[in-house]
Amino acid sequence: MSFLNKTYTFVKQENLDAFLKSVGFPDDKIEKALKFTPEQKVTKDGDTYTLHTQGLEGPKETKFKSGVEFDDVIGFDKTPAKVTIVVDGNTITQTFKTDKGNGSFKREYVGDQLIISVTRQGWEGVAKRYYKAA
Repeated sequence: MSFLNKTYTFVKQENLDAFLKSVGFPDDKIEKALKFTPEQKVTKDGDTYTLHTQGLEGPKETKFKSGVEFDDVIGFDKTPAKVTIVVDGNTITQTFKTDKGNGSFKREYVGDQLIISVTRQGWEGVAKRYYKAA
């Protein structure tokens, strides 16, 4: 798990606009989201991980144990969700279930890169965001 405690800085994205439209993200905020350049970091203390992310509304820390479901909120509208995050080697898969549908964020750490693939039920595409270790 060489990715622990490293900060990953946003580099580029693919198909994010289509994903945002598919979840009903307001058109006036899509451009802002596409210009947003967040950072991500994962830390670990015992068997508890913390996912440090930067969202449009500010920083967020998500504490979790691998494979244990918990309650969270996701998206621009703070939709209540049941979330499970599984750490498997250099891959972290975050699945979510909401009243609006289900989806996932798959984080793959390859060398000094982080590639996040975003999917959701009812949408045929895959959005990708690319990061590089700082």
